[in-house]
Amino acid sequence: MKLDLLYEFQPKIGPYDEPFPYGQKKAEQATYDEAIAEIRFADTLGFNTVWCVEHHFRDGRSACPSNEVVLGALSTITENLRLGFGVSLMPPGFQHPARVAEKVATVDVLSHGRVEWGTGRSTPMEQLAFGVPADDRSRDMWREAVEFVVAAWTQESLSWDSDLITFPERKQCPKPYQDPHPPAWLAAASAPSAVAAGKLGFGLLSFALMQPVEVMADVINQYRAAQLEAEIEGIQPLTKVRNDRVGAYTLVHCVDDWDTAVHDYLWDSISWWYRHLAEFTLQWEAPNLTPEEQAEVFPLLQGILAGEVDVQNYIDQDMIVVGTPEQCLEKIIRYDEAGVDQLLCYVQFGRVPHEQVLRSLELLGTQVIPELEKRGHRVDARAALAG
Repeated sequence: MKLDLLYEFQPKIGPYDEPFPYGQKKAEQATYDEAIAEIRFADTLGFNTVWCVEHHFRDGRSACPSNEVVLGALSTITENLRLGFGVSLMPPGFQHPARVAEKVATVDVLSHGRVEWGTGRSTPMEQLAFGVPADDRSRDMWREAVEFVVAAWTQESLSWDSDLITFPERKQCPKPYQDPHPPAWLAAASAPSAVAAGKLGFGLLSFALMQPVEVMADVINQYRAAQLEAEIEGIQPLTKVRNDRVGAYTLVHCVDDWDTAVHDYLWDSISWWYRHLAEFTLQWEAPNLTPEEQAEVFPLLQGILAGEVDVQNYIDQDMIVVGTPEQCLEKIIRYDEAGVDQLLCYVQFGRVPHEQVLRSLELLGTQVIPELEKRGHRVDARAALAG
């Protein structure tokens, strides 16, 4: 398994000492400064990929709506890390697919071929703000937008005329550095989406934050089965690059002294992260869900808000990876055994101080990654692309 990083660029938690907007501005600016320093450091430690999200209107949770800008900047100050779009929101409305083709290709050129292209549809709160339907119609929008981007990258010129996209003949430039284009991924929050990723030749971006590892392992098995089914049936990938890797993200923090970290900041940071997730979902996402979906999600989120879900439960079920290097390695190996190829370490969360994030990265890089390297890897992105 490879260790990656995932950044949402979460500002430090308010309320702030200064009135709006000055407290918010300072928190957001500090988050970027700290993240850039952390990613520069991680570039020297053997981490594989840094993924930057595209989120909109997520006050207090994510200040990163323009991941192509961040990744473009990172391309000039890193040498080893691959640069992941985590993800590009594809349904037109968010952005024209011609713009996606331009943005992703430009970062690939700047980084000399280090891009991983994650794709997704987002959630109702963001979809509705941009005029994207918050139902299954967005699946077809995602698919057609991906087809458009791949055509723009691989054809000398293209035109498009459909119910969704009308586009006159143009020549897209620059073309991607990687030939024929960067490997594509699909963010999947459900088993059906994971199956779709497998059938269409996409890497799978999943998460462990709300499910035990064994549940995630079952989803990965369904993804692998869909890959095999597509191969047997001769189904061609949706893109020109078949990607069969699995990435999963969760909170990760490695410490020298467990008791001190728990007392000073760690327990509070984990509790805040889950509580804020529940509050945000109930306020902004739940009103857009069907009654059946609300009935499914409400009990768990209400339990988190009521303090009925103990942080220790997330740790015991390895839904998050926290502890000493030895404890973290043991948990990470469970993800490896579940079929995860790349663990996306969400390191900048809650009230975790910047200095402790740097120390966590150092411990992961010097004590955990070497042990993972000894185990070997099912697939190496660089070797696969070179081949």
